[in-house]
Amino acid sequence: MIFLLFCLAVTLLMFLLLFDMKKPRKYPPGPNFLPVVGNYLLYRQRLKVLGYHHLVWMELYEKYGEVVGLKLGRNLIVGVFGSEAVREVFNRDDFDGRPDGFFFRLRTFGKRLGIVFSDGPLWKNQRKFSLQHFRNFGFGRKEMEEKIHEETKTLIEIFEETASEPILMHKAFDISVLNALWAMMAGERFEINDERLKKLLEIIHDAFRIVDISGGVLNQMPFLRHIAPNASGYNQIKNILERMWDFLEETISEHKKTVELSQQPRDLIDAFLQKIDIKNDPSFTDDQLMSLCLDLFMAGAETTSNTLGFAMLVMILYPDVQERVQKEMDIEIGRNRWPTLNDRIRLKYTEAVLMEIQRRITIAPLGIAHRAVRNTDLYGYNIPKDTIILTNLYSVHMNKTFWKDPFEFRPERFLNEVGDIVVTDRHYVPFGGGKRRCLGETLGRANIFMFFTSVLHNFKVERFDDDQELTLEGFDGVTMAPKPFRAKLILRKD
Repeated sequence: MIFLLFCLAVTLLMFLLLFDMKKPRKYPPGPNFLPVVGNYLLYRQRLKVLGYHHLVWMELYEKYGEVVGLKLGRNLIVGVFGSEAVREVFNRDDFDGRPDGFFFRLRTFGKRLGIVFSDGPLWKNQRKFSLQHFRNFGFGRKEMEEKIHEETKTLIEIFEETASEPILMHKAFDISVLNALWAMMAGERFEINDERLKKLLEIIHDAFRIVDISGGVLNQMPFLRHIAPNASGYNQIKNILERMWDFLEETISEHKKTVELSQQPRDLIDAFLQKIDIKNDPSFTDDQLMSLCLDLFMAGAETTSNTLGFAMLVMILYPDVQERVQKEMDIEIGRNRWPTLNDRIRLKYTEAVLMEIQRRITIAPLGIAHRAVRNTDLYGYNIPKDTIILTNLYSVHMNKTFWKDPFEFRPERFLNEVGDIVVTDRHYVPFGGGKRRCLGETLGRANIFMFFTSVLHNFKVERFDDDQELTLEGFDGVTMAPKPFRAKLILRKD
């Protein structure tokens, strides 16, 4: 009897394992699944060799085509490549969801909250609220530019004081960039030399390195947090989140003490607290406020400052480009005033340089993960509901057929014969596309332009160590980050 039960158990186990290896009907092409882990072992092996998540996916693209189907742990994941397929995902409601799972809920108290990884009615409601009140506090208006200008002025003054010393340029913009957002969120700014915030931002940068945009092993096999809490990254991520929660809780608690519920809100947090008090919308809760602040803070602290770090690196590596940008500013706006956003239309070569930086680097090479909200299809392949969709923006920006020489840094590709900006939206998508296009694009573009032009208006940027190896290949993670480098700033004479 015992032997019979054992045989039945083994048979059942074998059946389950074989079933686990079976792909959904008409699933996109890709390597065969293994039981339990799917393609995880293959993926990790290739990641170890290639060093970057987006390059693993590019290798799969070259082998299987523009739609590739994997299974990583328990998650079905489809990679989408090329401008047409990526655009198809951006423009279809079927793919407007965000991934669910342990990792994504870990950030937001075990619930689907926030604005980056939520979807459906909650996301639409919270996005509308955030945009409306950001506009009330200057987003996209003159007030926003004035805030950024003040931050650039303060940073330039600090650079002038320390111009003789090496500057860690890869993180020089962190606090200044965050301040423009934080002023609208919390009605205050941070001091550039705030040591506590510097450490917190270093932690945030680390958080973006630990996992990839699909949620990593914690989302694919969450049981590993019990078996290997350190190796799986669980302990590190939990520690980072707890420190972030503590930091944000202090700010929110101060607002709760001073907010006037019947008066005009001072900032986004005030406006949110007033909505909670009205109690006419159940999506406005303390947990949602914390999650929204976490999303905005982390996004605001990472992508734009990394882009500016890379921009300074490019100026060192391509001094002729730097010289041409400075010459254009001298001709178009002179030396008696600083650049403003209104100057963008005349600083065409400068704008082309910034576009080329964002194309060549592709700060978020796999975009922000999407989710199929229903059973659907893509290019004739079956995409089951809840499949995670990765839009490979790197494949769009580095397409050899369209760009010809994608690895070359050549701003002229964005200029026509008469020097005007030309861009094909489907081939240039640094902020994503469709309904899930980056919420902070306006602020991001303004920050990048104003900080970049302010530095080059005032300084010549040079390599500090002649023997220092500089490369545009940054650290891998959810976003690309420049590797540490030191620069010297030489004050430009009027």
